Amino acid sequence: MKTKSSASKKKTSTGAKIGGIIAVILFFVLMLMPTPKGMTPEAQKSLAVFVFALIMWVAQPIPIYQTSIIGILLLPMIGAVEKQKVTFGALGYDIIWLMVAAFVLTSAINETNLGKRLALSMLTKFGKTPKGTLISLMLVNFILAFFIPSTSARAALLIPIIMILLEVYEQVPGESNFGKLITLQGVMNNHLATSMVITATSSQLLAIGFINKMTGSKLGYMDWLLGSLPQVLITGLIAFIVGYKLYHIKDLNIGGESTKEILKKQLIDLGPMTIAEKKTAIIFALTLLSWATGNYQEKLFGFSISTEQTAVISMLVCLLPKVGVIDWKQANIKWNLMIFSAGAYAIGNAFNDSGGASFIIQNFVEKIGLNTLNPNLVAVILIFITIFSHLIFTTKTVRATILIPTIITLAQSLNINPVPLAMACSFGIAYTLTLPPHSKVNALYLSLGYFDVKDELKLGLITCFIGSVVISLLYFTYYQIIF
Repeated sequence: MKTKSSASKKKTSTGAKIGGIIAVILFFVLMLMPTPKGMTPEAQKSLAVFVFALIMWVAQPIPIYQTSIIGILLLPMIGAVEKQKVTFGALGYDIIWLMVAAFVLTSAINETNLGKRLALSMLTKFGKTPKGTLISLMLVNFILAFFIPSTSARAALLIPIIMILLEVYEQVPGESNFGKLITLQGVMNNHLATSMVITATSSQLLAIGFINKMTGSKLGYMDWLLGSLPQVLITGLIAFIVGYKLYHIKDLNIGGESTKEILKKQLIDLGPMTIAEKKTAIIFALTLLSWATGNYQEKLFGFSISTEQTAVISMLVCLLPKVGVIDWKQANIKWNLMIFSAGAYAIGNAFNDSGGASFIIQNFVEKIGLNTLNPNLVAVILIFITIFSHLIFTTKTVRATILIPTIITLAQSLNINPVPLAMACSFGIAYTLTLPPHSKVNALYLSLGYFDVKDELKLGLITCFIGSVVISLLYFTYYQIIF
């Protein structure tokens, strides 16, 4: 066993080194090659940094936060961005503040035992088996999407509960398969739930706006829900089965009535709720209420509080003397994740703002000659492109802005009904689930330490493929009827 472990570590180390070498070589190749026609020098340079960082994050020859620091330094040094504050200022992004607040809220729910109480209550009712726990969390994620539009807010709400579940199941970060699967499913289900509800992300509202304006349709909330719900349920179910088989939950010693009784005893041992628990419960309830009413606050009160502002206010209340429930020393904030996330968003924004992402996707569509292919094949290709384009675009809004109008125009030129196709493609906009930089949610779950970038990439690509196939099948059948 010892020899096998050493060989495994050596193999991983060698692969990481090879990945690092490839990343450096590609960086210089992209930097030194002649600038392609129609591409700006800034776009070329940002592409070089983006490709370098992407490979380094996956291969991990060095810690991912160190790669982010390199990216933050490279962008202004090579002229990919005009001023260094564009990258150095990334540490002040709202997502960073949201992450800090999420860690404080997680610490509060852990320190007061409220999280353990909630987790044990869930486990005694639904968590008799690992499968029951996973299914219950998946359903909660889907239900919350109707009430909490923000993907990050949903993640910030569920992560403390998941952490306690992992503690009860005695999962080891980076080693236990169930720990990997429950956190990876958190990522997948968050994005699938987002795809189901049109208000769950502004990019979907933008997409349906393009469709209505360019086709004269009058599609709305229920049209989106009726169209997307089947693909979410089918994709979610298949992805759940695949993930469960993929990670072989053999390291989890739980199940049966005896375990259930042990968990009940732990719940009883907690005793009645303490004042600190009640305070934490009130803080979380008000936080949830603010997140759930985010879209209506402006109309109701004349002002609105953003997801990030709500999280920071809740963090402050948790830390305040007498009113709060923890102090700063008890707040377990992972600053290496803050650095990693800042670099990821700085690199992604530079790639988008320079026009590099737009250049690549537009040229790709032209090079493969979509307008010369069979219309049915074109539809399938466009659905796949929409979902997998998140590997290039770091923001859903950019993807919706570029792809949906292009798809509608192309469909009309090929005498394809543009509405079913555009709607099918729009349902794939929220599939940003393969790498941490693609979504705040991904970074939040990665910070728990139970899976690495390679794990997310593997299950994310599988889920994207499943979703692409499911949406394609629905396009040729169900969507032709309802749209």
